[in-house]
Amino acid sequence: MIIEKYLTGPLQVNTYLVVDEVTKKGFLVDPGGFSQKIADEISTKGYTLEYIILTHGHGDHIGGVEEFNELHENAKIVSSEIEKSMLMNAGINFSRETCGRSIEITPDITVNDNDTLTVGNLELKFIITPGHTAGGMSILVGKILFSGDTLFQQSIGRTDFPGGSFNEIKASIRNKLFLLPEDTQVLPGHMGPTTIGFEMRNNPFV
Repeated sequence: MIIEKYLTGPLQVNTYLVVDEVTKKGFLVDPGGFSQKIADEISTKGYTLEYIILTHGHGDHIGGVEEFNELHENAKIVSSEIEKSMLMNAGINFSRETCGRSIEITPDITVNDNDTLTVGNLELKFIITPGHTAGGMSILVGKILFSGDTLFQQSIGRTDFPGGSFNEIKASIRNKLFLLPEDTQVLPGHMGPTTIGFEMRNNPFV
């Protein structure tokens, strides 16, 4: 599995390009803005972008969706079922505030807890982790967890936005993410990587 991280959008979101090296099929996680570097990487390496996956609907994580979708018309936009309403409503997804324009996205595929998708030889498992938003989710691929804005290194996502809940995010982390193997690598939506084991022992919020 190839994983490339890029900082995109006005708030410098961690955007991940993930590719199965055998089939060259891949997916993009949280394009906060359009990045020519990502576009060039996909083109020059001959990758096939199958999915654009959104861990949640806040504007800083969706600013590049439309442009990448125009370049890769066959790539399906994926979100959780619960998050669909936020993605489709610029009034609550903060796209105007973060990107300077209204962004409203209709996902092609919506998923629920424990649903899976296959990209080449990679199996993606979706874990619904509410708390930062009502329908936020994490993506598990082997022992790699893309945690969006749920779990950070020694921190957690904000819970003071509409749909946020401190009790829910704490429950999501404790009852779902902390059940994963301790050596699971966590790649969050902001800041640097961590592991489940490190967060179990050192995260002061949970």
